[in-house]
Amino acid sequence: MLLERGIIVSYETIRRWSPKFGAAYSMKLRRKKPSRKDIWHLDEVVISIGGRKHWLWRAVDQEGYVLDEIVQIRRDTKAAKRLLIRLLKKQGPSPKRIVTDKLRSYGAAKREVMPTFEHRSHKGLNNRAENSHLPLRKRERMMQGFRSAGGLQRFISVFSAIRNHFVPSRQKHNALATHIHRIRAMPHWKAVTGAAA
Repeated sequence: MLLERGIIVSYETIRRWSPKFGAAYSMKLRRKKPSRKDIWHLDEVVISIGGRKHWLWRAVDQEGYVLDEIVQIRRDTKAAKRLLIRLLKKQGPSPKRIVTDKLRSYGAAKREVMPTFEHRSHKGLNNRAENSHLPLRKRERMMQGFRSAGGLQRFISVFSAIRNHFVPSRQKHNALATHIHRIRAMPHWKAVTGAAA
C-alpha cells in the first residue's frame, strides 16, 4: 500500500509499526461468526525462544480459520484447559465436536471443561490444525526466531487475524477464487487501517 503511494520505508520501520498498530487493526477486522456446527481442531507446536521450549497452542475451525492461539511453557492438562476456556469465552457457542491429536491432556481438559461434547482423538483427522502452523513456521524462519513469549503472543494474534482476513477458506483454494477474495477484502482492510482515500 505504501509503495502504491510512492512511499519507501525500511523493514525496521514496518517492524516497529506492527506492535504499535497491529493489535488495533486485528481487533477491528471482521471475525467469523461462531456456529454450533463448527468443528474445532486443536494442536500444539513447540517453539524455541532463547533456547527454552515454549508451546504454541492453536485452535482452527473446519475451514482452517484460526480461532485462538496461546503461548504457554507447558504441554499438560492445565495448558489444554486454559486453551479450551479461552475458546469458549471468545467463541460463545460450543462446537459440534473437537478434534485433537493423541495427546492425553486434551481428553483430561475436555472432561473438565466440556464434558458433554464429542471429542475425536486421532492424528490423521487433525491435519487442518497441523497445516495451520506452516505459515507461522515460514514467518519464524524469515524473522530468525522470536525473542520473547510475550512478543510471540502479540505477533501471532495480529498475524492470524490479518491472515484470516486475506486468505480464503480451504474450499476456495484456486487462484481465481483467492484473487477475488483478496480484492473483496481490501476495502475493509483500508477502512480498518484508515488508508481509504
